[in-house]
Amino acid sequence: MSFQQGLSGLNAASQNLDVIGNNVSNASTVGFKQSQAQFADVYANSLTGAGGSQVGIGVKVSQVSQQFTQGNITSTNNPLDIAINGGGFFRMDSNGTIAYQRNGQFQLDKNGFIVNSNGDKLTGYTANSSGVLSTGAPAALSINTSDLAPQVTSKVNAVLNLDSTSAVPATTPFNMNDPTTFNSSTAVSVYDSLGNSHTLQTYYVKTGAGAWNVYASTDGGAASAAGTLNFNSSGALTTAMPFTIPVAVTTGAATPFNVAFNYTGTTQFGSAFSVNTLNQNGYASGKLSGFNTGSDGTITGRYTNGQSAVLGQVVLANFANPNGLQPMGNNTWVETSTSGTPLVGAPGSGSLGALQSSAVEDSNVDLTAELVNMITAQRVYQANAQTIKTQDQVMQTLVNLR
Repeated sequence: MSFQQGLSGLNAASQNLDVIGNNVSNASTVGFKQSQAQFADVYANSLTGAGGSQVGIGVKVSQVSQQFTQGNITSTNNPLDIAINGGGFFRMDSNGTIAYQRNGQFQLDKNGFIVNSNGDKLTGYTANSSGVLSTGAPAALSINTSDLAPQVTSKVNAVLNLDSTSAVPATTPFNMNDPTTFNSSTAVSVYDSLGNSHTLQTYYVKTGAGAWNVYASTDGGAASAAGTLNFNSSGALTTAMPFTIPVAVTTGAATPFNVAFNYTGTTQFGSAFSVNTLNQNGYASGKLSGFNTGSDGTITGRYTNGQSAVLGQVVLANFANPNGLQPMGNNTWVETSTSGTPLVGAPGSGSLGALQSSAVEDSNVDLTAELVNMITAQRVYQANAQTIKTQDQVMQTLVNLR
């Protein structure tokens, strides 16, 4: 009797409809991966081992396989939204239990940790106060919102052109308040150990062909000799660089602090005085104004003083058999013996995909295809119901024989 075959077909078609319905219901779930019902035929064992005339006894669902294909990437306005473009999973810490997900919708909790909607913490390599990433096991990532410490100026790079046609000043000695005692001047802001800004003014006095004295003054204070610049007949600098200018301050910061002035590249040509490069390496303290995640998972903070610093690095995990992962709901999976051990590393390395900040990965459900599959599964269900109906009619005919 074919009741068994028809019943198994109804059960299989019903489960297929459940899978399709779950796919359709999660068509808008970020990071969702669609499933596919896979079937296998069923045969009874033969005592004699001969199966040439065997008739199968139906069908069964052999497994429900998730399809880890790439979903579309959609941009958002949240810098904590992160999309994976390629293989891998975010590694989440749920009170010591490690779970994995593709949903990159994150937020900050009250303690500054990067968490998902369930409160699970995103893990990665943490950074110390100097921005150096750890090399040990991944840990929960947090955004450090404390002020960026100031950096004292230790060097200044200056590339100038001193006018070779300038005459030696007629008025001597040098007096910073008397423009007739020097030929040119320029200024640069430098920072002490507390991040206070100071104006370091330098003055250039021609003393002869290819020779210039340099004087320095801090915040309008008394100027002092800083060094001498010498040039050859081609206008190239011949003085060894750098030379040191001590900067004395009265702000409570370490004083004096030495600034290495490097004039490499400075020239003496027959053109007007010009400043081509004038930069220094110090900065004031700054507050965190924003952050973003790079394609390699590095989280970089931006500060109000124009500086940036590494706050951490997101890691990804991949598996030899992702289909062996156990879905736990809430967009998460856990490791099983079938999936294999996780391969953890920085995004973009090995088989791990790259990250995209301010973006999310959409569900990979093809809604049109799923609706067509639903129609097909419905017809299969109806066909199996029809076989049961036909078998019932055959049984009725046999019962009515006289």
